[in-house]
Amino acid sequence: MTNTNKDEKELTEHNIPLTASEIGFLWTQYINDSLAVCVMKYFKSICEDKEILPLIENSLSIAENDIKIITEIFNKENHPIPIGFTDEDVNVNAPRLFTDIFILMYIQKLEIIAMAGIGVAIGVSARSDVSNFFRNLLISVSELHDKSRKVMLSKGVYVRSAQLASPDKVDFIDKQGFLFDFLGSHKRPLTAIEITHLFINIQTNAMGKAMMMAFAQVCKNEDIRQFFVEGIGISNKHMKKFGSTLTNEDIPAPMSWDSHVTNSTVSPFSDKLMMFHTTTLIAVGIGNYGTAAGTCQRMDLNATYTRLSAEIALYAEDGANIMIKHAYLEEPPKATDHKALFKKKK
Repeated sequence: MTNTNKDEKELTEHNIPLTASEIGFLWTQYINDSLAVCVMKYFKSICEDKEILPLIENSLSIAENDIKIITEIFNKENHPIPIGFTDEDVNVNAPRLFTDIFILMYIQKLEIIAMAGIGVAIGVSARSDVSNFFRNLLISVSELHDKSRKVMLSKGVYVRSAQLASPDKVDFIDKQGFLFDFLGSHKRPLTAIEITHLFINIQTNAMGKAMMMAFAQVCKNEDIRQFFVEGIGISNKHMKKFGSTLTNEDIPAPMSWDSHVTNSTVSPFSDKLMMFHTTTLIAVGIGNYGTAAGTCQRMDLNATYTRLSAEIALYAEDGANIMIKHAYLEEPPKATDHKALFKKKK
């Protein structure tokens, strides 16, 4: 018996319970996949492009398979199955709200986000069945990302980051101004990593803004509409800040996605789904800003990311309060409240 087979046999035979990390990532994956099923069913119903349609079907198949596997794991553990999102949260007969190109770019960007989360899940999963699930999922998602990338390139809609001239030699930093030049009229050029994060954050905001534009057109509740409108303003502000940082150094900034939203006012999704999708992307944005702040070496940029992170954190709190108000927020698995149990015994 190989060590791998022995490891899997021991983990199965000894009925090792799921850890908090495994439960948390499986629960989150289930919720996200149930949302993806709704979104992809709608996209499938409106898509006319024969190159994009197989990508939608691939994404839908991955999400449905995930739900089946996670349900089996949770049933074996007597763990309640999340509700997530159902057919009640999607209207596949709604008119077109997004262009086919939006769908293509959406799939490619969502797979990038998924790969990052799945990588963390693999790193904290001890049980072989859970680890294998996320490892196989990473393969499926990365393959879908590669397919969508190739279709984007073939259609001329893949937005590349800026190109840099190759340096003549390796150099070393010998001045603190590389980090702290807040007041100087001429700041040092951006590094490749700093350019990359500015590029990523502009694109993430562009996708979020386009989605919120669409959602604001079709949502039913006025407080939710105002939430989306506020988010559009925040995204515009952040894209302008990041874009000017690039263009001030003669580096092109990515374009917006606004033109890929139609004028439909009929909602394909429930307000619950649209709110959850938006707050999920906000969380991704906060994570992206944190990563950017941790890796950039120009402190003025670091300060910008910190300030903007605080702004969208407050916006995220507003979103959570709205979801609680409308009873949209499904409670994630949590630790036992022993103090509450003590009080019941009194």
